Amino acid sequence: MIRRPIVFSLVHEQSLFMTAIMSLLTFLSVLALGISLSIGTGVIKWNQQWDLFATVQVMKSDNAEKVKKILNTNADKIEENKEITTQQMEELMRPWLSDGNAALKNYLPKMYEVKFKTKEDLEAVEKEIGNAARFLTHSNALKTSMSAGWKMILISGLVLIFTLGAIGICISYIAKNTALLHRRELEILNQIGASDSFVARQMQIIVAKICITATSIGFIVACPVLLLILSAAHSARVGLMAMLSISGFGWFLLLLLPIVIIIFAIWITKRTTLNILKNS
Repeated sequence: MIRRPIVFSLVHEQSLFMTAIMSLLTFLSVLALGISLSIGTGVIKWNQQWDLFATVQVMKSDNAEKVKKILNTNADKIEENKEITTQQMEELMRPWLSDGNAALKNYLPKMYEVKFKTKEDLEAVEKEIGNAARFLTHSNALKTSMSAGWKMILISGLVLIFTLGAIGICISYIAKNTALLHRRELEILNQIGASDSFVARQMQIIVAKICITATSIGFIVACPVLLLILSAAHSARVGLMAMLSISGFGWFLLLLLPIVIIIFAIWITKRTTLNILKNS
């Protein structure tokens, strides 16, 4: 099979620049998407982890027996029921229980940390307790952390969009610059009857070859960095950070991203080249 040689190509400096910039932008894209996916997975796991937990605070001693009876009656709906002792409460409140505030010990509530079997069980017990005690679900108490997680996902998504926009601008600029450098070749092609789509295809072949190399480099470099970030987050063992991870489907999306970038670059190249040829 005889291969058709391309009519023209990028100059050496252009090829190096495009490979470098596409590698960097692919690196940033994979990193942004990876962080977004890992935070999203962490937020979901975090929410699922605490969705069945609640804290019951008995503020009035008169209601203590009533609340205890309700919890005992609903033992079949409860997986874990831990009563917080007075000593544990004092340790939690130690910064506020100095010598000058010793009287606060008399106002410490009786507390239970409860884990329910299902969300329906949690809601049923919450209704029974009513106004006898404060019923605080952990998922509601952690809404601020959850909100921060979603904001981080939004920021990562915006970085990804801006990076893809930068890729489009770079490709458009290079295609336009290449067309100007090879204006003479384009004129010859027009004179011998070459169609605009044929010329655009030449540019697409050039850009595709460079993008395949560049995106491969960017992806290969980004993956170890992403794994290092996740490892550092897990080693912190703190709240939401310890939950960060990427599922198998997430890795599939990351692998798909360089392919999408290559297709996007080829499309931008064709569109830019055809516009240049129509206006020349």
